[in-house]
Amino acid sequence: MPLDRYGVLVGTLRGHAPDRPGEEGPYFHVNLRVRAPGGTYRCVVDVDSKHSDTGVEWKLLTVARDAIFSAAREPGFHDLERSPRSGAIDLYRLPAIASAGGWRSGSQVEATAALEPMLEPGRRILVFGEPFRPGLGMHSVHQNQGDPHGSRWADENAIWQDGATMTLRPDGDLDVFVSRFSSQSGDTDEHGRPRRVTPA
Repeated sequence: MPLDRYGVLVGTLRGHAPDRPGEEGPYFHVNLRVRAPGGTYRCVVDVDSKHSDTGVEWKLLTVARDAIFSAAREPGFHDLERSPRSGAIDLYRLPAIASAGGWRSGSQVEATAALEPMLEPGRRILVFGEPFRPGLGMHSVHQNQGDPHGSRWADENAIWQDGATMTLRPDGDLDVFVSRFSSQSGDTDEHGRPRRVTPA
């Protein structure tokens, strides 16, 4: 069963700030303020290490703008079908991301430091994930497949619904940040479930 709703927010980055420890619940995020039609959205990029030195993994890469179909969309939130032709993101099936480099692992401090250089106010930004209900915002901005069988997130596994953060560079390409948790598999079936059964 996939996320309740999946899409992309296109807008202009106004600023960002990491969570303050203990203020935003058990998980750690980088909070983005994105201006788009309708107002300013709060987008929470999950970089939580689950109190482990290797709990979060990420990729930081640069891709051609025309490799990301949703880069051509007008500002605002857009619902996306879970398919390769809709503009949706799949970290293992979209060639521009799947074929680019390896995953890095580390603490939430290191993941935040990797993300922040691309967060320049005024840049066009695309945030893929699940919209808040209610309110203006996005969450589930991380891998949304490969969660272990029996885990609390396993029912949301599906392909073509991964979260990602992208900002437009001055040269016209896109800086891209994607993240996952060390418990999530990168080898998934057509339903986004891990091919190998691992403990939750």
